[in-house]
Amino acid sequence: MIKKEASNVSRKRRHARVREKVSGTANIPRLNVFRSNKGIYVQVIDDTTNKTLVSSSTVELKIKNGGNIEAAKLVGADIAKKCKAKKIKTVVFDRGGYLYHGRVEALADAARENGLEF
Repeated sequence: MIKKEASNVSRKRRHARVREKVSGTANIPRLNVFRSNKGIYVQVIDDTTNKTLVSSSTVELKIKNGGNIEAAKLVGADIAKKCKAKKIKTVVFDRGGYLYHGRVEALADAARENGLEF
């Protein structure tokens, strides 16, 4: 009998595969997404210096029900606003091993609508 692999282990494997190709620089940092059942978290990272330039989350924005698409849209708009303040226009999108669907897609679309390019 083969034991089914945990979904988070599979996600981490997919994320490692994505990270082989995607990395951020000082000019074009990486926009990383992490989602849990209760919230969604975003960081803009410069991989050359291993520094987080900007971050946002449903916890930081004090959104009560952070595990839904509306919350993801608010976080996407907030990260775009913070990037504008730091003069970051273009990023590389790192979906974190998640499917580009639902909350991840909503966050990306909201960030694009608010002026972030990727």
